[in-house]
Amino acid sequence: MSFLVTGSAGFIGSHTAHALLARGDPVIGIDNLNPYYDPALKEARHARLTALDGFTAERIDIADRVAVTDVFRRHRPRRVIHLAAQAGVRYSVTHPQAYADSNLLGFANILEACRDAGIEHLVYASTSSVYGANTEMPFREDHGVGHPMSLYAATKRANEVMAHAYAHLFGLPCTGLRFFTVYGPWGRPDMALFKFTRAILNDQAIDIYNHGDMQRDFTYIDDIVEGVVRVADRPPTAAAGWQAGGDHPDPGVSGVAPWRIYNIGRGAPVSLMAFVRLLEDALGRRATTNMMPMQPGDVAATYADTSALAAAVGYAPTTPIEVGIARFVAWYRNYHHV
Repeated sequence: MSFLVTGSAGFIGSHTAHALLARGDPVIGIDNLNPYYDPALKEARHARLTALDGFTAERIDIADRVAVTDVFRRHRPRRVIHLAAQAGVRYSVTHPQAYADSNLLGFANILEACRDAGIEHLVYASTSSVYGANTEMPFREDHGVGHPMSLYAATKRANEVMAHAYAHLFGLPCTGLRFFTVYGPWGRPDMALFKFTRAILNDQAIDIYNHGDMQRDFTYIDDIVEGVVRVADRPPTAAAGWQAGGDHPDPGVSGVAPWRIYNIGRGAPVSLMAFVRLLEDALGRRATTNMMPMQPGDVAATYADTSALAAAVGYAPTTPIEVGIARFVAWYRNYHHV
């Protein structure tokens, strides 16, 4: 089975491509290696992939419709895992156009290329941020997502409804995955674990938002990738017995399209201060903290109900947070020689 993975030089994308190659599936990787964070890290992730048989790298921007169409027509993939996006809640406050270009125009280009190529299954990244102002925990796919707290979340929710339209109009099987906080080796420098580790090792203070009253459903990368690959192997179908009317139509499934939404997380939120303590233990150093107010667009807590994904593909994350943090620290020290 040939896969096209967008964002293949990214954190989740590179790990996903590696897992597909390891089981013998050819992978075409798309990435523009933009400078949102250190391009050298992205180049290093791609270098790991190009060392493996079956990987082809294409350096293009998904906002370039002609380039996207050309890649699909030359390589003729059968399934697509779309992970390329402009990420980050806080960055979306100051750089909104980047989200419109990548997450809206870019996703439209991917959808159209998938339709034209007759793709068997499109799996794409959504986010836990779509739950926005919802405070009912744990988050379930049938909860309301009508009140996003950031432009990033709004673009990802737009992706979900755009995918439904293509699934309904053109029969394109689409599955959206609402990622909760993903961490692990080769992670993103703009995320808390990477930033905290770098600061602590450099004897710098770390910023703790909402004065530490935060919880995140931290999920280890290997558990995430296993879930992504399992989902990619199971194209959705229209849900039997589903009705749009009634008191509580399920917004996570569809009876008129091969379309599905799943949460993908650990299902065990950890307080931010407990997370910091575990990182201190792994580093053997104490952190100096700056207690800060809540950032615009952020939320106090995330917590995934993953029962739907478990029922569909047997998803069962197994990596304890202390093990995952220790693995990240070991990778970080080796990669940065510290």
